[in-house]
Amino acid sequence: MWTDKQRGIRLSQQELLCKNSCGYYGNPAWQGFCSKCWRERVRPAEARRQDNSAGADGTPPTFSKFEEKKNMEKGRRINTMRRLFWGGPSPPKAEPSDSQMNVLKAFQKLQPGDFTGFLKILHSPSSQRLQSRCTAFLNTMEAYHALPVQKQSDLVQDFYQSFADYFSRFSEAELTQTMEHVEKLIMTRLHKWVFCHDSCDDEQKDLILQRRIRSLNWVTPQMLSVPFPDVQSAVMGDPFLPAITAIIEMDAKRAPQDKLVCVFKCSQHVFEALSASNSEPANADDFLSALVYVVLKANPPRLHSNMQYVIRFGLPHSLMAGESGYYFTNLSCAVAFIEKLDGPSLNLSPEEFEGYMRRRQTPAAVNGLREVSCETRHLLDELTSRQERLHRGVDALNVQLQTWVQAVHTQIDQATSELVLVHEEVTDLCSSSSPPSSSDSAVIEQVVLTDQYAGPPDTDC
Repeated sequence: MWTDKQRGIRLSQQELLCKNSCGYYGNPAWQGFCSKCWRERVRPAEARRQDNSAGADGTPPTFSKFEEKKNMEKGRRINTMRRLFWGGPSPPKAEPSDSQMNVLKAFQKLQPGDFTGFLKILHSPSSQRLQSRCTAFLNTMEAYHALPVQKQSDLVQDFYQSFADYFSRFSEAELTQTMEHVEKLIMTRLHKWVFCHDSCDDEQKDLILQRRIRSLNWVTPQMLSVPFPDVQSAVMGDPFLPAITAIIEMDAKRAPQDKLVCVFKCSQHVFEALSASNSEPANADDFLSALVYVVLKANPPRLHSNMQYVIRFGLPHSLMAGESGYYFTNLSCAVAFIEKLDGPSLNLSPEEFEGYMRRRQTPAAVNGLREVSCETRHLLDELTSRQERLHRGVDALNVQLQTWVQAVHTQIDQATSELVLVHEEVTDLCSSSSPPSSSDSAVIEQVVLTDQYAGPPDTDC
């Protein structure tokens, strides 16, 4: 698949784009198409199957009947969404009223990511119509939560389109920001009904993918040609740990946009780790290889279900273009690579690959890391013993210091009491005879202090 001279997993930018050459990012889950082209291919196929089942009496359906039925199905679904949203089969033609214009201006003034502000505007009296439509749609989806997950996906996507029609006067950036809030509002409520739905096999595929990743935990960065720090610096920890943490957090989010944010953070941490681990600028091949390594080490919970949830219920523009679309496409490619991983993909012979899979041998890099771990543990033990000896020395020094202080205080007390006695004797002598001169008194005091006072004891610290 790739030689020793190649850096990382080879994947050109063209391979990430839609097979229909529409300019948007494709996805392995859509057989290489973008979400728009995929839906255009799937929906006619579903209508064709329904038409074939209707013509089971032996009369072949004509092409005109097929087109008519396909258009009727699409029109019925769109009209259903429009009735929920507008109260009729078509959007209003009249110009928006002053209150509606005020609502639109309030939505336009929202800052990016201000979901709380979006909810405040939506719950205001002037936005009652929008709020009631959202509530009606949510109640309808919850009532029909037993529908196949693909049908639910179509209904949610059609609702997005109907809601976007209300903000048709917005710029593209304003519309994108508003629709992200709408997606978070809708899917936070619907998550428990549509995530890992009973009508699909997402749960079984999650288990298969999890076991597959667990069986590949022996794969090293060197096998994937991921720029990685030297063995000597491995004691500092895995530089991809922030990326591993970010991809694991994806399962805790409920809105597709929030899950994409986790993928975005993971990818940013991957680029930061690559920049710190390699003197050369990181390229797309390095990024994909490092992303494969991150997924193998993280083994994110319910990875397949989370990706399918984003694909089915996320906003199309988030997956078809922009940084989020690019990163999510690379994540899909990384998962597809892991599912098909074999010996040549890692520059290993089939026998070596089979030996690693059956745990009959361990990669040399893993043994090197174990040696580094043992050396590090030995250094830590040595530092711990040195610290304990230092603590014992400090304790002994404190004891000696306290003993010396007590001895000094005792000597000072004795000298003070003896000086008082000398003064009393001198006073008695002065009262019985002529008083001594001042120089004689000074000599007497000096002699007494010299005889009585002893210096501090020698201490060996």
